[in-house]
Amino acid sequence: MSERLSEGEKKTLLKLARETLEQYLKNGKRVALPKAEGLLAENCGAFVTLHKRGQLRGCIGNMIGIRPLIETIQEMAIASSTQDPRFKRVTPDELPDIDIEISVLSPMKRIRDVAEIEVGTHGILMRRGMYQGVLLPQVATEWGWDREEFLAHTCEKAGLPMDAWRDPETAIEIFSAEVFGEKRLEKKL
Repeated sequence: MSERLSEGEKKTLLKLARETLEQYLKNGKRVALPKAEGLLAENCGAFVTLHKRGQLRGCIGNMIGIRPLIETIQEMAIASSTQDPRFKRVTPDELPDIDIEISVLSPMKRIRDVAEIEVGTHGILMRRGMYQGVLLPQVATEWGWDREEFLAHTCEKAGLPMDAWRDPETAIEIFSAEVFGEKRLEKKL
């Protein structure tokens, strides 16, 4: 994706993700997709991340765009709430406490020099053999990692030794992401 999403497109995607979660978790049905126009009709990778009271509750995505963005967001909203192996399935009772964040990805770029990685701007996809792991750009910033820590944790997520990024047999790809989410007010007790 070369252009940035408009505020209206972001709102459309967040509304779709929210309505999809509500309908799918309550009755197993999908909401009808809005008409895909402009950037929403482009094939691009995206992740849907769910947080519950500030804590990660699910995150699933596609690195490469294989279908229109609007379809990808609906699929990833369902997958992040029901298929993330790190968590139990999200229940309808949790929905009021769930915040949605969407990351729309740029195309992947293979790098040979880790100095090309800009912490906070780039995400990393690390691969070696049958192992692979990805961390989105915002993860390094959220954890306060420098470049080497970011690389090490991406290796760890891939199931590789934390220094595997130094091995020339390890493929490293970078990408950027347009990240946006719901702005929810804290509930006052």
